[in-house]
Amino acid sequence: MADLADRYAHPRKEIREFEQAGVLHRLARGIYCAVPLDADPATWRPSLEAATAAVATALYGAQVPVLTTLTAARAHRALPRAIGAGHVAVPTYRRPAVLADRDATVRFAERDVATLDAVLIQTDLGPALATTPEQTVLDLAKGDPRGEDLDAQQAIDALWSQCDPATLEEIAGRQRMRATLRRVAAGR
Repeated sequence: MADLADRYAHPRKEIREFEQAGVLHRLARGIYCAVPLDADPATWRPSLEAATAAVATALYGAQVPVLTTLTAARAHRALPRAIGAGHVAVPTYRRPAVLADRDATVRFAERDVATLDAVLIQTDLGPALATTPEQTVLDLAKGDPRGEDLDAQQAIDALWSQCDPATLEEIAGRQRMRATLRRVAAGR
C-alpha cells in the first residue's frame, strides 16, 4: 500500500475499490496482488507457495527471498498435500505474517540467502526463487534430525532421486551439513 501513496491521494480507498471490483486480491495486511483476467475474483486465490513468495517479495524485494523447506518441496512437487504455512528464507528477522485469504501464515527464516543453492521457479503469480532439490533435502533433514516429521520425510524421499550426489556433497561441505548428509544418505 505504501507503494501507492505517491500515485493516489487516498490509496486505501482506491485499493478497496479495486478489491471490490475484483482487480486486486488481498494477501496479507497491506499486501495485494492482481487477479488474473481469466479468473473468477470471488473464488480465485494463489497457491500458498505463490502467496508466500509474493508477501516476502513485497517486503524484501525481487530475487531476495527464497522459498525453503516444505514450501520448496511443494514447489518441486515433492509434497502433494497442502500445508498451513509457507516457509521462506530472508536476510533479516521478521515475525510470521498471517495470510488474509486462508488460515495460513508465512514463516520467515533468517538466513544468508546468497549462500543458498536456489533456482528460479514459476508460480501462479510469476517467478520466484526456491531452494534446489539438494538444498531442500539437506534443510529438511537438518530441521528433522530424528526423522519424526512425516511431511519432511515424505518430501526427502520424493526429492532424493532428483538430487545430484556431487551437488549434495558441495552444499553440505559449504554449509557445514556433512553429518546431515551422511544421516540422510544412510537411510537410502
